[in-house]
Amino acid sequence: MLTARCLARQTSLRPILRDARVRTRLTSVIIACAGGQIKHARAFSSTSRALEELRKTPLYDFHIQHGAKMVPFAGYEMPLSYGNVGQVASHNHVRSSAGLFDVSHMVQTIITGPSSTALLTHLTPSSLSSLAPFTSTLSVLLNEKGGIIDDMVITKHTEEKYYIVTNAGRRERDLAWIRERVGEWNGEEGKGRGREVRVEVLDGWGLVALQGPESSTHLQTLTPFPLKQLTFGKSAYVPLAGFNVHVARGGYTGEDGFEISIPPSQTTALTTLLARAPVQLTGLGARDSLRLEAGMCLYGHDLDEETGVVEAGLTWVVGKDRREKWDFIGADFVREHLENGAPRRRVGLIVEGAPAREGAKIFAPSNDEQIGKITSGIPSPTLGKNIAMGYVQTRGGWHKKGTEVEVEVRGRRRRAVVSPMPFVKTGYWRG
Repeated sequence: MLTARCLARQTSLRPILRDARVRTRLTSVIIACAGGQIKHARAFSSTSRALEELRKTPLYDFHIQHGAKMVPFAGYEMPLSYGNVGQVASHNHVRSSAGLFDVSHMVQTIITGPSSTALLTHLTPSSLSSLAPFTSTLSVLLNEKGGIIDDMVITKHTEEKYYIVTNAGRRERDLAWIRERVGEWNGEEGKGRGREVRVEVLDGWGLVALQGPESSTHLQTLTPFPLKQLTFGKSAYVPLAGFNVHVARGGYTGEDGFEISIPPSQTTALTTLLARAPVQLTGLGARDSLRLEAGMCLYGHDLDEETGVVEAGLTWVVGKDRREKWDFIGADFVREHLENGAPRRRVGLIVEGAPAREGAKIFAPSNDEQIGKITSGIPSPTLGKNIAMGYVQTRGGWHKKGTEVEVEVRGRRRRAVVSPMPFVKTGYWRG
């Protein structure tokens, strides 16, 4: 719940945050309040962005009208919560019914052209040639050393058209990387020359996520399209209340749900329809606890350019056929970790006592040897236990499920057990 003390601290920052000169000196941003404590996330903003005013999504005015408490996140003003509904209550509503999130800060990009599949096969380790039309897959952009530039969702429409969603906090890095690689590709004989690829960023478009076990029932009231045919990981252009929009089944909560891409002129009108009861508007606070219960990574915390896919437990994004030619950017690093093992691994933890937060040190039991670090941690509203995610060294087998370790919280060692993720069983619709 959002306590009075927590809200007071949040409110007291607002005049400061309006001052761009002061905002350039901030190194963290509020993303959630829980149990009277303010949880912080690393600022994703680059120096150039910090000098600018925060961006607003197309739903900014909609949020204000619905009593949202707005905070800076990934270069945008985003809703933390709405009215007097606290983070735990919002979280539980998504788990039991349905919640609606504004995720329009995410970067939506269309890749088109005759060599689109070949280009994206070069840029990512995913098996895109065999991906069926209107099917999505989680993927990653890797740098030359195999570090994760960003995680993203790729949806294949045809061999010559892809819809990609990447993280807002990595906007400048991702787009610069993609455009540079596309420029090289289009100029090279045998690759893109004569079969050029084009990149279109859908600036100003809305993107909302309807999540929860009742999301399908609610969405079905707005469309004649048989949503049961749209299983997890599939997408389609769907008529919704007179609008024809791109709907993908999936999301960031572990529940059944949909991510809906909406043209600028239709975003507010359609969001208003989607937000009708029993759907509850839901902010960043609940989004963070829901994704952590689902074992999902948050870039800048659980993933970065110093981390590879094997370390991150994302080996499955590397297609089996890609392990034959190893012809994607960063392949040598990935191959080394797959064949010889990674020095550390991302793990889930159940922590006794107080919750472990980002940066908390992980130790071998009854030993001063630090073996890892927490990257995300919360009291789980669903489980009533403290859950966390972090990296531990593989030497000694510390990453194995059931292994006992100790986490330093508030100067005191707490017992923790390496646990499988997701922490909460997923509710995806698979037909």
